[in-house]
Amino acid sequence: MKNEEAKERGGGLKQELREKIRGKMDYGRDYSDEEIEEMIDEELLGDENAARCSVDQRRRLKKELFDSMRRLDILQMFMEDNSVTEIMINGKDHIFVEKQGKISRLDLSFESEERLRDVIQKVVADCNRVVNEASPIVDARLPEDGARVNVVMDPVALNGPIVTIRRFPDTPITMERLLLLNSITREAADFLKQLVKARYNIFISGGTGSGKTTFLNALSAFIPGDERIITIEDSAELQLLGIENLVRLETRNGNVEGCREIGIRELIRTSLRMRPDRIIVGEVRGAEAVDMLQCLNTGHDGSMSTGHANSARDMLSRLENMVLMGLDIPLAAIRQQIASGIDLIVHLGRLRDKSRRVLEIAEVQGYEGGEIRLKTIFAFEEQSQDDQGRIVGTLVRKGELSHGDKLKIAGLPQLSV
Repeated sequence: MKNEEAKERGGGLKQELREKIRGKMDYGRDYSDEEIEEMIDEELLGDENAARCSVDQRRRLKKELFDSMRRLDILQMFMEDNSVTEIMINGKDHIFVEKQGKISRLDLSFESEERLRDVIQKVVADCNRVVNEASPIVDARLPEDGARVNVVMDPVALNGPIVTIRRFPDTPITMERLLLLNSITREAADFLKQLVKARYNIFISGGTGSGKTTFLNALSAFIPGDERIITIEDSAELQLLGIENLVRLETRNGNVEGCREIGIRELIRTSLRMRPDRIIVGEVRGAEAVDMLQCLNTGHDGSMSTGHANSARDMLSRLENMVLMGLDIPLAAIRQQIASGIDLIVHLGRLRDKSRRVLEIAEVQGYEGGEIRLKTIFAFEEQSQDDQGRIVGTLVRKGELSHGDKLKIAGLPQLSV
């Protein structure tokens, strides 16, 4: 009870001091971080209630004040915690974070719904986006660390403003790191390394939070550094290293100021005029699948993309549906395009112990008898479960690659069991 009272007093003091500082600010000018910190220091020294606080309490109060005025308020400490991968806000009183695959509720809340709205407006304004009743849903990316933000406001959200922040590590997770996490075996990683070098077109599928973007980053490390790569994303998340000739493109939403929307489809078409060696589309989820398949079928070998699906086979069905969204052509023609454009599907999953694993690596063998032929090369097999509930299993080799023509062209050895 005493802790709750102290917390309430501290929150009231912070709010009171913040209002005093804002009352002294000239809103016709921009203040630097240093100037804001000086104003906070002056207010802390001159306030009787703040003077009664200990040195540690004043130091913490200063940081909280600064975070509430210039950063993301109570969320900032979690944005600075590298172990936090996701922050979920369901209204002002329900805040959750994900650490090491486990979600827990925080004993924190915003002072008011209005304060939460202020933080949301700061986030979207920094990304040159707009969110309001007329446009209650927005996707954005934090300029500081590239974290992905999704905001849903009323009248769509019924229990207050909803914010979901997906954070990414400061340095991309490498294939070696995935090996240490048992997400993939050495044999499968070496297999994929050869195929990336040989410019096979690879599609990564999986459910939400299965690690598709992380795995795409890891695979991209195998791309030769002398190639010209173009990445296309809704919100820039990819962190490709070791590639000097890199072009990064990001979509833009339309706004009331007259800026027209620029979508994935337009960026893909534009990228074809930029002399790419490979095109990497962060994720396909709609009619842009048409343009992506055209890229794969017009000489841009070695390209990669990701998509949501429950299995490798299901990814093919979803691609068919996505193409139909943008092009009214016979299903047989769509399947032929998919079969000739995509060489390999890597399917990821999140198991019941929250671990992320490669569950299947399948080769697209071609189109025959009205169906796309899919051959499993590696499949995950669960063996047991340890005392801590962790799943013990591994990727098992099920077959060999049928089409080795690109390996031969690249001068690389044929892959076999």
